Amino acid sequence: MIASNGGLTEQHGLYTAAVIIHIVGLIVITALALVKRERLFFARHAWFLYLGGAIGVLTTLFNNFSFGRISVSAILALGLFGQSIMGLVIDRYGFFNMPKHPFTKRKLIGLLFILGGIISMVNNFEIIAVMVSFMAGVSIVISRTLNARLADLTSVRTGTFYNYLIGLIISIPVLFILGGGEINLARFELSPNIFIYAGGILGVCVVMLGNITVVKISAFYLTLLIFIGQIFSGILIDMVISQEFSSRNLVGGILVAIGLCVNLLLDSKRFAK
Repeated sequence: MIASNGGLTEQHGLYTAAVIIHIVGLIVITALALVKRERLFFARHAWFLYLGGAIGVLTTLFNNFSFGRISVSAILALGLFGQSIMGLVIDRYGFFNMPKHPFTKRKLIGLLFILGGIISMVNNFEIIAVMVSFMAGVSIVISRTLNARLADLTSVRTGTFYNYLIGLIISIPVLFILGGGEINLARFELSPNIFIYAGGILGVCVVMLGNITVVKISAFYLTLLIFIGQIFSGILIDMVISQEFSSRNLVGGILVAIGLCVNLLLDSKRFAK
């Protein structure tokens, strides 16, 4: 999804890409909701639960900004760091009415492996891109938690629908305010590379899967499980984009996986007692 959205940004610009992503995603999830005869506008819940899509716009902009400045694997690694920190905070204090999962000192061993894996994958310290990628990780956890809470009260498809509806409502004025130079319909033309327009479709899948899993798994562990899938995909994408294989990214992914296994093992022993 990062690679697809990054290509879209290169073709149309940062803010236009964000709008296109949300339009495509909204069309796809609306079609799914209509097929399932979802009652999308009948439920009313706490206003802040509908902000997942607005925060998701930040995630898209952050990732699109970093794409091309640092490697895809570095974006994922820094995003993992941001997600891990925010996930630990949510687990510790139970923000957004999420279940509490205390962090014990024994789990620092696994966390050190994870940090080692993150550090090994960041090979370009363009400071702004590094900070933006970290904030993208923080925003991902907040966005997916709010989306999941709303989905838990409504349905997976309804929660995903509001993510894209609110995201589109926010991304359009952002385009006009910050991306005025990109608005020129006379110069707009579709790319023959259809893959770059698939980010919205892939995003719907990501949001729906998050709506199913977030309320069932620790925010910290969910971050790590997602990352293990992402990092090996990122390695393959970097091979396609740069025609290079990064052994340090492979080592980083393995270290993160070891750290996850260590902490899961410690947790299983604690629950066994």
